[in-house]
Amino acid sequence: MSQKMARQPLASAEEVATYLGVPVATLYQWRHRGAGPRASKVGRHLRYRWADVERYLDEQAKAAA
Repeated sequence: MSQKMARQPLASAEEVATYLGVPVATLYQWRHRGAGPRASKVGRHLRYRWADVERYLDEQAKAAA
């Protein structure tokens, strides 16, 4: 029997914006500029992996240090 990986649900742009404390429009601007956390298009919607959001925060903290 194969072991199933536990997966977290993908986050919407609204959820990530709330988590980061920025407007949703900022996430779209970051994506357009190639900045911010990595996002994927699922149909017409942007979705984020929480691990990518956390990685982005870690990178920002290192850059500020």
